[in-house]
Amino acid sequence: MDIEAFYEQNEARRESLEFEFGSEWTDAADNEYELSWVEATGELYLMVEPEATITEDAFGDFLVGGEAVTDLTVVVIGKVASLAALEDRLAGWEAAMLEENSLGWLYERFGTTNA
Repeated sequence: MDIEAFYEQNEARRESLEFEFGSEWTDAADNEYELSWVEATGELYLMVEPEATITEDAFGDFLVGGEAVTDLTVVVIGKVASLAALEDRLAGWEAAMLEENSLGWLYERFGTTNA
């Protein structure tokens, strides 16, 4: 589902604090994902972004082109009741995220298959 549909399904998601656990997770095809946790619902989700267009402005700052929200795909991979429990379960994520096909490591911790 796209990111807007994700928030529309449950308004508690939109109002909640979210914690990001990296944006360099990869699958076997080398697609990149961002991992986030929604405090109000306990949902841990992956968001895959399409290739972004990067441009430079007159001041030398890099700007990432805006993607349509329908291009931002979200998949909920698990539920964890608290931030402390999630941090325990994700211990070592910073190093694991940088490995090839790092979603495999992540899916092992949540008892799902890497589809």
